[in-house]
Order: sequence, then structure tokens, then C-alpha cells
Amino acid sequence: MFVTIGILAHVDAGKTTLSENLLYQFNSIKERGRVDHQNAFLDHHAIERERGITIFAEQGRLEMEDDTYTIIDTPGHVDFSPEMERAIAVMDYAILVVSALDGVQGHTETVWSLLRKHDVPTFIFINKMDADTANGEAVLHELRQNLSKNFVPITNEFTNGRVSDQLIEWVAERDEEILEKYFNQSLLEGDVKKAFQKMMIEGKAFPCAFGSALKDEGITEFFEQIMLLARTSYDEALPFSANVFKIRHDDKKQRITFMKAQAGKLSVRDVLELGGTPEKVTEIRLYNGNNYKVVKEVQAGEIFAVTGILNANIGDVVGTKSNAQMPFELIPTLQSTVVNDGTDHIKDVLACFRLLEAEDPSLEVRWIERFQEIRVHVMGAIQLEVLKEVAKQRFSLDIHFESPQVLYMETISNTVTGYGHFEPLKHYAEVHLLMEAAERGAGILFENRCHDDDLSTGHQRLIEHHIFERPHNGLLTGFPLTDVKFTLLTGRAHEKHTEGGDFREATFRAIRQGLEKASIQLLEPYYYFKMKADQVHIGRMMTDVQQASGTFEAPIMNGNQAILEGRVPVSTFMEYSTVFAAYTNGKGAITLNFCGFDQCHNPEDTIERINYRKDADPEYSSSSIFCARGKGYAVPWEEAEQNMHCLKK
Repeated sequence: MFVTIGILAHVDAGKTTLSENLLYQFNSIKERGRVDHQNAFLDHHAIERERGITIFAEQGRLEMEDDTYTIIDTPGHVDFSPEMERAIAVMDYAILVVSALDGVQGHTETVWSLLRKHDVPTFIFINKMDADTANGEAVLHELRQNLSKNFVPITNEFTNGRVSDQLIEWVAERDEEILEKYFNQSLLEGDVKKAFQKMMIEGKAFPCAFGSALKDEGITEFFEQIMLLARTSYDEALPFSANVFKIRHDDKKQRITFMKAQAGKLSVRDVLELGGTPEKVTEIRLYNGNNYKVVKEVQAGEIFAVTGILNANIGDVVGTKSNAQMPFELIPTLQSTVVNDGTDHIKDVLACFRLLEAEDPSLEVRWIERFQEIRVHVMGAIQLEVLKEVAKQRFSLDIHFESPQVLYMETISNTVTGYGHFEPLKHYAEVHLLMEAAERGAGILFENRCHDDDLSTGHQRLIEHHIFERPHNGLLTGFPLTDVKFTLLTGRAHEKHTEGGDFREATFRAIRQGLEKASIQLLEPYYYFKMKADQVHIGRMMTDVQQASGTFEAPIMNGNQAILEGRVPVSTFMEYSTVFAAYTNGKGAITLNFCGFDQCHNPEDTIERINYRKDADPEYSSSSIFCARGKGYAVPWEEAEQNMHCLKK
């Protein structure tokens, strides 16, 4: 049996220490390292050891008789949470580590929410019980109060093949079949275990244990319970299918692709179809920390890495006909510009950042041609500090970053038709696109109403490809367009003169021409916030949210504690955690989660500050190019429609 178990937590809860101890106790490593000693086995990157935090998700292997457990240690800092989420996508089970000193913290709730969205059965380890002020029961009460009522201690509930009366009663209260057998005195020990396992899979039971990862208290007993309860079922007889969740590059820039096999088998020299391109697996590796062994074959359920595959991206589901993408929830809301302080050519710097983008797609590296600038999307300032160190250590680049700015987006609120024509000498393409406002959060949508008699299927697909090829700048700020539905109405090609790239030009010009006529709205990112503090602070909390242009629900009073939830612009609240910690003396808890883009609270000021000049953007033009007397000439957007060939009789 193969089982993948992720270990997750708010930063400093002891997650890496727990991972280290598990690997040591079950003979996967010979010596135990420590984060504070800068020698943790899974935090093997120099930057992680210097900073004392986990930045990269790394895995260790526990092999016991016929079972293999892969332990994935994930980042706990919010700036590296996309790395954590990508690992969640391949977990069979999770261990959520909660500090007995700090209880449920802001990022704990974010992690919990992601685990529930991905339906990952979850164990809880309440850590640091060796501290004098630790109160495990209080933390258990807080978990039940804030996350779920279905937390249940299991440390002494399964012993020598027997189930305690306390756990039997807990399960019977929630399972009618078990309750009936209990009253009929026909209940078997195995019945309770199977029912409990089923409740875990369904998210109706969350086993808890108490201990100290640093002092090695309760670790062995906890994992023995996990081995008893965790079960997986993978079918190696099915066609091969795997999720790509991580990409790394070695010192020679060789691409290493990490996967979780969901079905079938994979052997060295097998060929995978990726985006229509066949690629051969040249090597299969099983990693334990930074070490690996080479094998000839892997099967369903295993975590492994391959070389030879160049076109698989993080989130891809490979080996299936669909080549689907795994969805991710955590999206950066900030953007920063790379400043090159060294002598390297800026395009060489860009190439290095393309490698980093392959390893972390949330960076969304953008090259701004008109300014010869590289821009990246980030979660926060700590991530920028780490990126600077990574660039120096891996690529010997001397760079720094400008202060991060909030990411904006643009959309339309009405329906228009955009027309694009591209006909310099010996080129020809025409595109008509209906552009409609889509629901908030829908992104870019596409529909095709073009008849094959007007335009070949190949050219129609080419237009669709160009719509999704890259972000399309809006006219207000130059930030990308979103929540728009494009419908291809018609188009035209020329039998002799239509060349590669002609429909790209016509499509982009049609989009831009439509935007010139549209009512455009500026959107900004919003946080969903949840604040918990002493009741004396509720007035300050509500006032601060209102001043930040946010909204909130009616406060919830729970004993001496007040809870406030709502939505607020990222731009006005991104630094608020520090303020909140100050006036609550560090005793309050705040959770900030990106919850999508919505109407900007101060569009005029933002547009003026960004000062985007739509007519000076060389990558975009709203005019069309027509041809007369062997020469191409430009027609401005307001006159383009009346010149379109498809509209002329």
C-alpha cells in the first residue's frame, strides 16, 4: 500500500520537527536534525536553513514491510502557501499540526479550509505539550469551536487491536448502523474501525493526538494510529495517469518533474503525450529529502520524479486523454518589478525567472517589452527577499525588487462587437468578436458561432487559441482583462495571402477595438477576513474595516471574545495584521484570504496614479490594417467597422 501524508501548520507550530522525528523514529534517516540547528533533513536548501523556515515542499519516504508512506513537509509561512497548496493536491491524508501554546492561528484556518476543499482526510497533532503553559484540552475545545465539532482524541482509543468504549460510543452516536449493532450486542471491533475510517474519508471525523515533536513524546504512538487507520486503493491495471505537483531544476538546469501516480504503471522509456508532443521518460527517481534512488518502474499511489519530460507543467494531469489542470485557490495579489543591478543582459535574467516560474507558476512572470521590464506576482515581502537570495545563489544574479504593488484587473459592463482586420501586403485576416460581461470570477470565456462556410475550422481554432494565448491589457490601467465572454461571430481568410500570425494580429486588434467602445470597470483584489479578539476591541475592529472601505457581518460574541468577518480591499488592508497584533497585544487572531476581484473602491485615484497611456502601448493597437494599391494603411478604431470586408455586400 502506498500512502501520501502531508504535514501542514501555521509557521512555528513544529511541523518540520514532527516530520524529522517521524523519519528518524521509523528508520528513514540515521540522525535527527533540528530547524534551530540548521540541519533539518527536509529543510536542506541553504536559504531554508539560514532563515529557519520551510520554503519548499519536500518529501521523505518511510518503508515498512509491504507499505510505503511518503511524508511531505510543506511551508507554513503565508508567503509560500501556493507551494503548500500544490502539495495538498496529491495528499491521501494530512497531519495538521497545532501548537498547544498558540492554538488556532490565522493561517491554521486557511490550511484547514484548503484541506476541506480538496477533501483530504485529516489527523491533528497538538504539539508542544511539554511546555509548562501548554493546555491541550483548551486547544481541543478551540478546534471544535472554530473548525469542526468532529475532533476526537485517538491516542489510547485503539490498543492491541481493541477499540475503547469511549470511541465506540462516539462513533455510535454518529452512525445508525453501529448504534443498532451496539444495542444488539453484535458489534465487532472491526466494525467500529471501518466506520471510523469511512467517517474520516467523508470529513466527519478528525482524529487528534497530543505530544511534543521536539521531546519525542507521543510521536511513535501517533503514527502507529495513522498506520492503523490510513487506507488507500489505487488500481495499477488501469491506464497510467498522474498529477504533476512539483518541478525542480538541478545544477545543470535539467528539468525534474515530480508526480503522483493515480492509476496504472510507468516505466523508464515509456512515452507520454504532452500537448500533442510525445516525450520519453529517461529516468525515474524516488526521493527521500535531497537523496534519491533510481528505479525502473513505479505504480499507482507512488510519489516519484522523472527526467526527460519538458512540457509538463505543475497542475497537469498527464497520461490521460484530457490532460486536465488541477485548480488552485491561493493566488498572489501583489506585483513587483525586477531591478537588474548586475551586468547580465535583462533577457538572460528573464530566462532565469522563466525557470523559477516553471517551479512556481503563481509567479506569472511577465515581460513588458516597452519598458524592458520583468514583473512577477508575489504573496508578500518575505517571498521577494527569498527570491532575491535564490537568484543570487542559483544564477549568480544581482537583483532587487521594487516595492510590491496591488494587482488590478479590468472588465466590461456592457455588450459590444470588436472588429479586427490585418491586411498589409501579402497578409490577410479578419475577425469579428462579440464581447459580453461575464459573472464575477468567471475569467475569460469563449463561444464559437462562426460557420465553416465563412472560415475554416483550423482558423477558428487559431482565433480561440489567440484569445487564451496571453492576458489582454485593459484600457484604464493596462492590467489584464477578466470576466469577459468572447463569441466568434465570423471571420475571413485569403486563400493565398493568409500567413501564420495574421489571425493573431486580427484577433488582438478586434479585442482592443471592442474595448474602445465598451464601458470598462476597474477591479481590485479583496480579502475575506476573520478577526477574533477580546470584546473590548470590537469597536476598533469595525471602525478600521469601515475606514478601509470594507464591509462586515454582524459581530459574533462568544464569551469574552468577539468575532468579526467580512470583505475588504487588499490595497487598504495588506499591512493591517501588524496593526491588529499591536492593539490586541498579540492575543488576537486574524485570517486574510484572497476571495476574488470586485469593483475598485477608488477607481479614479488608482487610474490617475498608474497613469497608463493606452495609445502608447506598442503591444496593442485598436486600429486595423487594410490594403489599397499594393500598400497597407491604418484605419482608426472608430472607422474600422464600416471598412470590414465581412460586413460589405
